[in-house]
Amino acid sequence: MKRSLCKLRAGLLALLTAFLLPCGLRGQEVQVQDRPATAPTLSWRPHFLSDDASGFVVVTDVAPDVLQEIRYFSTYNFVGARIDGYLEPVALLTREAAEALKKASDILSAQGYRLKIFDAYRPQSGVDHFKRWARDPSDTRMKPYFYPDVDKSQLFVRGYVASHSGHSRGSTVDLTILEMATGKEVDMGGPFDFLGPRSHVDCPDITAQQQENRMILRRAMMQAGFRPYEKEWWHFTLRGEPYPDTYFTFPVRKLR
Repeated sequence: MKRSLCKLRAGLLALLTAFLLPCGLRGQEVQVQDRPATAPTLSWRPHFLSDDASGFVVVTDVAPDVLQEIRYFSTYNFVGARIDGYLEPVALLTREAAEALKKASDILSAQGYRLKIFDAYRPQSGVDHFKRWARDPSDTRMKPYFYPDVDKSQLFVRGYVASHSGHSRGSTVDLTILEMATGKEVDMGGPFDFLGPRSHVDCPDITAQQQENRMILRRAMMQAGFRPYEKEWWHFTLRGEPYPDTYFTFPVRKLR
């Protein structure tokens, strides 16, 4: 009898979930994430798509001292082509993330450095472009520069490419620092977007000075409210980001 009651309760719960979940989502589209086995345990949470750019700003409007080199607007990236959705070479972020980045810029300026952004907000169409490229084994033109030690078939398995990116939530930024006195990028021991262990923050195969350069950037970003990513020295996400479950689709261009 008890076993029958448990089955009945389970059935009722499944029925209620089927009816109530769509109501709770209010008609917004849910995307199921195609993540590798190393993904965070919260990857099951619903993801919403939005083309509303009202919560975003052009980074240099808030932090004018920050430089930009938007790699996915160019062909110098691991794909070797301009990425879908990048219509202009401009960095966009949520207003909250841009204001926090201004704090980091001020911290570094006092130490003689300037920030330079490689990527900020990334539309979902750009992520979809990465996915198509990763599944094409014949296109390896940029392998010698960005993933010389990784077989392209392993990019999904190792988590280098995924169906969703934190960049599409608008509060993640990829960047480095330059010396104000020389105008040159500091030596981080490895280039931006290098797919391999050399990009890990604690890589043992870099010099003490290269490691300290990474820490200069990391300390300033963390002090300003960003969370670092251990496998990419250039990657930071705002703590308490305003849209933790929303992936935006509007293109990268100056906001009008």
